[in-house]
Amino acid sequence: MRSLVRRFFVAVFALLLLFEEWGWEPLAALLARLGRLPFFAWLERRIRALPPYAALAAFFAPALLLVPIKLAALWFIAQGHGGWGLAVLVAAKIAGTALVARLFALTQPTLMQLAWFARWYPRWKGWKDRVIAEVKGSPGWQAVQRAKAAAAAQWAQFRKNLG
Repeated sequence: MRSLVRRFFVAVFALLLLFEEWGWEPLAALLARLGRLPFFAWLERRIRALPPYAALAAFFAPALLLVPIKLAALWFIAQGHGGWGLAVLVAAKIAGTALVARLFALTQPTLMQLAWFARWYPRWKGWKDRVIAEVKGSPGWQAVQRAKAAAAAQWAQFRKNLG
């Protein structure tokens, strides 16, 4: 039973990691473009200049700021508005991923000055990369990738036939 529960949580966590991995770079790049605007450029300079523990607080701030939004999503679901609740949760997850990804890009050099962070981050990254590689190597993932490629080919053929 314990092994089954562990596998379930690892599978759920792997799905969350895949979502984060899928959105991390493109969302960070999107927010980096926003960083070209004067106010956001100023803000990014301030974030880069933070001392290590302030940078750590800035990195974790989006998680705390999104708690009320996620509670609102649960309230929508409890009130029988599951679609709205799910939409708010997805929007909060995307916004949170974008903010955390950009903040990490801005604060990583400073965070690496913290001995414990510099020691644990490579371990976390290695573990995460192994989990993602294992998921991407699984038969289920491979089947989804084949189906996705087939659907893309059919879509391209459909568009070609339209002229």
